[in-house]
Amino acid sequence: MQTIWLSGAEWLAVLRIGLGLWWLESWRHKDKKGWFERGTGIAWAADVAGKHRWGVVRTGFRRVVEPRPKLIAYVVVYAELALGLGLVTGFLTPIALVAGLLLNLLYLGLMIHDWAEQGQNAMMALISLVALFAMAWQTWSLDAAFGLFP
Repeated sequence: MQTIWLSGAEWLAVLRIGLGLWWLESWRHKDKKGWFERGTGIAWAADVAGKHRWGVVRTGFRRVVEPRPKLIAYVVVYAELALGLGLVTGFLTPIALVAGLLLNLLYLGLMIHDWAEQGQNAMMALISLVALFAMAWQTWSLDAAFGLFP
């Protein structure tokens, strides 16, 4: 593979780190007080799920999220932080990539009607898939430094 300026593995590391920074920005701009104290994030998602055209989304939200809104709020917010840190540092990268892909697919399914969100989630899912199958943890990562996931 020929590339300009960096090697192919280094460009994949750039892609991985960029995806991690995207997750960190998702975490940073969240109103944590609103999410944790007032339940704004879950309330918004409940409104979206309640109007969803797919019954599986409405039912899944009712069964999984509605009984435990505070817990799910913490899971979502801190999952985004963990994904960002894992991808930027390259620590447990394959796990972070799979988890991020699944979270983006959940977001994609929930917000199927919101075209602005769809682009972001589709691109993040695609980057996760490419980084996973190209093993983007081989360069500039703690995984490589520690000999994890050879």
